[in-house]
Amino acid sequence: MADAALLQQLAPTGKLRIAVAVAPSPSAQFAIKDGDTIKGVAVIFGEALAEKLGVPAEVLGHSSSGEIQNSAADNKWDVAFLPVDAERKKFVDFGAAYHLLQSTFLVAPGSTMKSVKDANAKGVGIGGVANTATFRAATASTPNATHIEFKGVDIATQAMLDGKIQAIALSRESLVGVAGKVPGSRILEDAFLNSTTACCVPKNKPLALAYVSEFIEEAKASGLVRKAFDEMGMKTSIVAPAGMKG
Repeated sequence: MADAALLQQLAPTGKLRIAVAVAPSPSAQFAIKDGDTIKGVAVIFGEALAEKLGVPAEVLGHSSSGEIQNSAADNKWDVAFLPVDAERKKFVDFGAAYHLLQSTFLVAPGSTMKSVKDANAKGVGIGGVANTATFRAATASTPNATHIEFKGVDIATQAMLDGKIQAIALSRESLVGVAGKVPGSRILEDAFLNSTTACCVPKNKPLALAYVSEFIEEAKASGLVRKAFDEMGMKTSIVAPAGMKG
């Protein structure tokens, strides 16, 4: 059992509340629903962390990483595993990175777009999940396009199927799953974002942040991160180097 000061910061309710974003396909941050169960990399990490702490784990599903970040100050969750960007650092404190993140566009069937720069044009509708690092980066890199926010990946996917948008901005791993739901769509070869996915906690919890960061470093060294990626079918996902911060 961890000491009282740490538990007061990391598990103040007596259990570890793990905030997880749920989507149609898995990624380094996104989990998926399997019946009534949520499965994903973040769930694997969170449950292992709770076991190390000696407290029960509670997995809390959210529609997006933006929903998680926006509730960080509300004492609704204790730990999360999210893509890193400057805007999100206003809401949470990031620790060790566990994943090298690349984000790009899925383009609609029949689209002539071949690179990210082709999406930066008037009349191109780009969809993404609201309040996410990926969609912020996509918007910044394509200022001439029209940007449409959606609450979740599944809604953006339906919008493409309905012909309302010509591109979807997500991590490359997430797009693999989405592409299978939109016949004829393509994932672009280049990217608009190269970043990391890292552990995080609500702001001003230094003991919690240090402990979770140490856990992630141990998880990289022991092979748990690689095993979690592989378990979720993410064979090509890249584990962040030892010591890399979010």
